[in-house]
Amino acid sequence: MWGDLVKYSNKGQYGKFVRKFSYNLLFGLNEVEVGKQFAKSELTRNLSEDWDYLGIIRRGEHVTVLYRVRSNKKEGEWLGRMVLGYEQGEVRIFGASIF
Repeated sequence: MWGDLVKYSNKGQYGKFVRKFSYNLLFGLNEVEVGKQFAKSELTRNLSEDWDYLGIIRRGEHVTVLYRVRSNKKEGEWLGRMVLGYEQGEVRIFGASIF
């Protein structure tokens, strides 16, 4: 799932980027603001597909998966975070970000 987020973020394909998001996450997103991020953010459009899995933190019914993320254009490393849980019997993304 993380690989898909990186791939579709780089391509600016919003519809494919959010396809595994939970209903509540989709409902809370401002599509215009996310679209601006795709269009303007050098980081989110140039993520390296060479990321490292760091670990999992479990909380209640969700897990937070952590990744070391790099950019193809910016020096340094970022922390990627993806929160997973079940929604109607399927694994869905309840949160995703890069810090």
